[in-house]
Amino acid sequence: MDRLKQIESFVAVATKGSLTAAANAEGVAPAVIGRRIDALEERLGVKLLVRTTRRITLTHEGSAFLEDCQRLLADLANAEASVSAGGVKASGHLRLTAPAGFGRRHVAPLVPRFAELHPEVSISLNLSDRVVDIVNEGFDCAVRVGDLPDSSLVSVRLADNRRLCVATPDYLRRHGTPRHPNELSHHDCLTLSSDASQTRGWAFTIDAELHHLRPSARLDCSDGQVLHDWCLAGLGIAWRSTWEVEREVAEGRLVSVLDDFAAPPNGIYAVFPQRKHLPLRVRLWIDFLKHTYGDTGYWSPHAAA
Repeated sequence: MDRLKQIESFVAVATKGSLTAAANAEGVAPAVIGRRIDALEERLGVKLLVRTTRRITLTHEGSAFLEDCQRLLADLANAEASVSAGGVKASGHLRLTAPAGFGRRHVAPLVPRFAELHPEVSISLNLSDRVVDIVNEGFDCAVRVGDLPDSSLVSVRLADNRRLCVATPDYLRRHGTPRHPNELSHHDCLTLSSDASQTRGWAFTIDAELHHLRPSARLDCSDGQVLHDWCLAGLGIAWRSTWEVEREVAEGRLVSVLDDFAAPPNGIYAVFPQRKHLPLRVRLWIDFLKHTYGDTGYWSPHAAA
């Protein structure tokens, strides 16, 4: 029990930013939290937090340990909920958010199915390409695509996300097929504008190393669906996710190029706040996503969207 309390206190201090905030949340004195942290660091033999009068920061070891602790506490909460839930039905309001393009195709169609399975749960779905602050804006869970920034949120990887360079057969007939990423400078590339989230550019594996290129573009847009439409219209080469273009590639309306230089996949994640007791409706939603996206047939280009 003492070891668990130490871990819970460490996570609380790391995520809330101070001993006082962690102590207030638990209803104990800050000195109690401090003693738990001291005991944890002494037991592990490493410094996890650097404490000054103004702020608390994580050491390198503390950052790595925090991620493992958050996962451990989430798994423990899920295990307890599985036992205690018994025949209890999920209920209450579920607030969800997802990126606009992915959300329209692969989250919105799942919401009515989940609601049918759990009729006592009401659901709000927010679709936005900005990175929503799910804690301060009151969301229970977010679906996020791509590399995740460091944060105090807990994430569960649901599926791989792969990227392809694609163009229409007609465009490639008119302009030729690039054989190396460096040749993209001679092509019409369709890119996300600088105010969108794809800040590092297009990723490729070149000589066994990951490289990011920012092709110059005559046409750019902040909306990925517009880039998709422009690409289908034969206006250039786009770098899009397989979940968006796999059907058109399978049908021959788009052709993937530079496949030999494809970057390793990043992920599709469910992200949620660290909580001592994850509500049953949230846990069931995450399990529903894992089951759906974990079915390889779901991602088949011939499966129903």
